[in-house]
Amino acid sequence: MRRGALQVAAAARRAYAVAICRVAFSHGCEKANVPEALCPAGLHAGARRAATLRQRNRGVVQHWFTYPNIDPVAFRIGPLAVHWYGLSYLAGFVAVFIWMARPAHRRRLGLTVEQVQDFLVYCLVGVLVGGRLFFVLADIVTKHDAPYYFGDLPKSLWNLIAIWNGGMGFFGGLIGVIVAMALFVRRQRLRAEHAGRTGPALTFAVLADEVVMMLPIGLALTRVVNFINDELVGNICNPDQPWCIKFPSADGFRYPSQIFEAILDILVLPILLVLYRRRPPDGVVAWTWFTLYGVTRSLAEIWRQTDLAVGPFTGGQLFSLAMIAIGIVMMVRCVRAGRRTEEIPEAVPPATAP
Repeated sequence: MRRGALQVAAAARRAYAVAICRVAFSHGCEKANVPEALCPAGLHAGARRAATLRQRNRGVVQHWFTYPNIDPVAFRIGPLAVHWYGLSYLAGFVAVFIWMARPAHRRRLGLTVEQVQDFLVYCLVGVLVGGRLFFVLADIVTKHDAPYYFGDLPKSLWNLIAIWNGGMGFFGGLIGVIVAMALFVRRQRLRAEHAGRTGPALTFAVLADEVVMMLPIGLALTRVVNFINDELVGNICNPDQPWCIKFPSADGFRYPSQIFEAILDILVLPILLVLYRRRPPDGVVAWTWFTLYGVTRSLAEIWRQTDLAVGPFTGGQLFSLAMIAIGIVMMVRCVRAGRRTEEIPEAVPPATAP
């Protein structure tokens, strides 16, 4: 009987040891204080192999995402290739048009639907001319790529306008749109004066308030397309993180800075909507977006690879800091002015030939 009791106790001890060893498999039976003799055959050795493998993989990050390799061409119509980049611009312009063409917003602007369409043509020209010119100048300054544009005259001049090959600068596009808006407002005022109309007229501040409302949508979509096109990649992750991605055009795992910036851009939209509903003085909404874009772009530049740096700041951050300073000053001026435009008489339509 005593011998049977000893056998039962030994079996229980062995079962307990095996259970501990299995629970602590990744640490090995040694760290679980289980003698190797009590571990089943192969379990102790397997724990040793697991520990060795874990040691080899120490510091290796398992990344969550793989670059999707989406074709930059969304679809084709015969020989015509429609790119995602063009569709993102189209979506942005459509969003702005839908917002501005709503009756309440047209009453505030004093514009017809046709005049809103004319205004967007102004903006399109401003975006294309300003954005491309800024990109070319930045390309020449940062990459010393002047021969690409002026090396084989007159053939190389074609590269100045080859936007279908990529290359638009946001800050240049913004300046182009501001100029286009100023020209459109001036045209509307001249038409009103020519028609002898008195009363409130369209101002730059009111027009800007309406334009910026849907800009976050267009900007966010454009950054997503930058990701699809494998351009404007982020810095190399240091230290490496699970959310970093291996881009085909760059070495090492990098921050998906395009996606980060898209998220920051779209987060501005609810802020603008809330502010707009509060009916602040004319221009406050526009200059709020102007300031917030400076903030979000400054943050995005932390992860984005840059071609130009001045001290601790990237070129994009320098422009963004200027936007923040200008935006704050202009917001204060608009608040002090306190002007609120609710409705403007409908502008005079363009004259038509008899």
